[in-house]
Amino acid sequence: MARSPAGESVITRAVRILAAFDPDATVLSLSEVSRRAGLPLATTARMVAEMTRHGLLARDDQRRVLIGTRMWELAERASPVKDLREAALQHMGDLHSVVGHSTQLGVLEDDEVLFVERLTTPGSVVNITKIAGRLPPNASSAGLVLLAHAPEGTRERVLRGALASFTPHTITRERDLRVELAEVRHRGFAFCRGHIHPDAAGIAVPVWRDGQVIAAMGLIVPNDDEAWSYSRPLMLAGLALSRTLSSAPDPKKGQEPDRATGK
Repeated sequence: MARSPAGESVITRAVRILAAFDPDATVLSLSEVSRRAGLPLATTARMVAEMTRHGLLARDDQRRVLIGTRMWELAERASPVKDLREAALQHMGDLHSVVGHSTQLGVLEDDEVLFVERLTTPGSVVNITKIAGRLPPNASSAGLVLLAHAPEGTRERVLRGALASFTPHTITRERDLRVELAEVRHRGFAFCRGHIHPDAAGIAVPVWRDGQVIAAMGLIVPNDDEAWSYSRPLMLAGLALSRTLSSAPDPKKGQEPDRATGK
């Protein structure tokens, strides 16, 4: 039987239930939710029933559990990456139409690359990334860009931690990763051949706003002699997006309060 730590708050348990879902597990039975959340079945049943009443979860015609529309609505209403995604889509679309390969946008979240947007082409080279999916930063081109420009504390924590391996080409030694990150900063983009899949090469560039890298735009292309040539159109697209973001007001900063009213 699944057991959760004693004294956990209701909110913590709700988060555990929501975290049971991922891009590869969007619909789950109640017992699967219980197992993946690490909660007793009875507790899970009560929590799922309550969360379903509020629209955070839903049930399909087979009584399986899935994320509710209300959850999506709340997330979209105040998503911290909504403005970034909207600004990026035009530039990603233009790049995608030119190169004809998968284009993606990632941010650094909890020492992982969280992919917030992705455009694909049927029949294109294998690409395991998904919207709202995550990858370890040492293994992906977007991750190398984000890690190269991350605060020193974040970078050191990742460098000294366990480095995931997908293929023999994945960078898994701290010393080698330090060298690669320095090269990414010097070159202006990351280029990874076969780091996640032997048939694919990843290229990524930084997306800047107010002197800080806030995201990485990337391409997944065939791992062949032409792969390097895609770096130029990607760099131009990344530069264009950075200019768009730098000319737009930052939603995180809000507005100055009126001195007379304080509002």
